[in-house]
Amino acid sequence: MTALQAAPSPSALQKNTPDSAANSAPDTPPALQLACRSEAGTAALAQRLARGLQEAAPQGAFIALRGGLGAGKTTFTRYLLRALGVAGRIKSPTYAVMEPHETPSGLAVFHFDFYRFSDPAEWEDAGLRDAFAAPALKLAEWPQQAGGLLPVPDLDVLIAPEEGSAVEDGALQARRITLTAATPLGRRLLNTLDSHTLESF
Repeated sequence: MTALQAAPSPSALQKNTPDSAANSAPDTPPALQLACRSEAGTAALAQRLARGLQEAAPQGAFIALRGGLGAGKTTFTRYLLRALGVAGRIKSPTYAVMEPHETPSGLAVFHFDFYRFSDPAEWEDAGLRDAFAAPALKLAEWPQQAGGLLPVPDLDVLIAPEEGSAVEDGALQARRITLTAATPLGRRLLNTLDSHTLESF
């Protein structure tokens, strides 16, 4: 069994093609759901998303990362940033709210964690408005905590543990990851990811 495998149910994996878009309900955004059976599978998906970002969004995008405590949002972000060539320590911005990075190509990356975000004034005080207005890759954990301050994400990534998944060395091994496009850029990203992902099955 491969480390990264498509969800078994046909309805769980929605390919974002012109035909499927035409046949889907108008209020249903295109989505791709994948089962990552191990840490290697999660890393592989992050690497494929990194390639998609380089192809479809060289000027950046806004990706929202959702999931419960310990689901793997920060882990996925680390894999993604490493795949994009970010060097140095990649730490969780839980207390700082925002951690800046830069890719070798010069693209700015802002990693947000809004878990402890409670004061809207912090949006201005911490420079978050400027960060979101800049051409950059924005990755936001716990976006729901920021309420209506955030723009619509290009891509929404929901991470959940697979039923009965094991924990090894403190890390969850199996995850179900659902990627949903909410903008035209998100659809292009999903198309790229869909193409890369299905090639390996």
